[in-house]
Amino acid sequence: MTTITVSAIYIYPIKGCAGVELTGVRFDERGPQFDRRYMLVDSNDQMVTQRDTPELVLITPTLLPTSLRVSAQGAKELKLSLSQHDGARRRAVIWDHEIEAIDQGDQAAEWFSRVVGRPLRLVRWAEDQVRLVSKKYSDRDAQTAFSDGYPVLLTSEASLADLNSRLVTPVRMERFRPNIVVTGCDAFAEDTWGEIVVEDLGMDVVKPCGRCKIINVDPQTGQVGQEPLKTLASYRVQGRRIVFGQNCIHHGYGNVRVGDPVHVTPRKS
Repeated sequence: MTTITVSAIYIYPIKGCAGVELTGVRFDERGPQFDRRYMLVDSNDQMVTQRDTPELVLITPTLLPTSLRVSAQGAKELKLSLSQHDGARRRAVIWDHEIEAIDQGDQAAEWFSRVVGRPLRLVRWAEDQVRLVSKKYSDRDAQTAFSDGYPVLLTSEASLADLNSRLVTPVRMERFRPNIVVTGCDAFAEDTWGEIVVEDLGMDVVKPCGRCKIINVDPQTGQVGQEPLKTLASYRVQGRRIVFGQNCIHHGYGNVRVGDPVHVTPRKS
């Protein structure tokens, strides 16, 4: 029997910007540490993502021991302190959630505004804020930060290989912005999982991830095409959503590393 293992780990410190690949990550109450703890907002305090600003994918964060380095072509690097959790509060809206976030100051705002080409502010998640995950699919009292709705996104290499076998031009996993990628299972086997345990960390596999045009953004160029959403729509529709990957809710604190075995409990029918 093939062992299922973790093959890649990603976090996205700034919502909408490029990801950071890690060999291991600590989970806190809101998900992988430093994952989507920063977000850009517009002049109306609304979240800014690749849905409306695909060029965000060309902004690259790098996780350093005490800071987050942010780079973009033609711009001087920006450094943000990871240990600073205070500052001026400002309203920030993500979907139907309105929270108080910590404004990251004029220097960061000017940097992102110049790179993107319109007025933006960078905010950080405030540790005293609570954003609960919807209980539509799970009764667990789980939190998340600036993710779209769930603290963990799981995908598999086999599912991507199945999709790429149908595409003229294969795509990389980065398109789907997962946190945990696994190998050793069949394509879309994750659709049938109810719970997984990685080392000492358990996770409920709660719902398929509905996909939007963000997966059509080329991470290398920021250009938007028709694939792979068009092909996924031909065979991966559940209900009224085009799906790829599974949203998960983790159980408390723990560590996950590349190479860790993944123990699966099937979903109850």
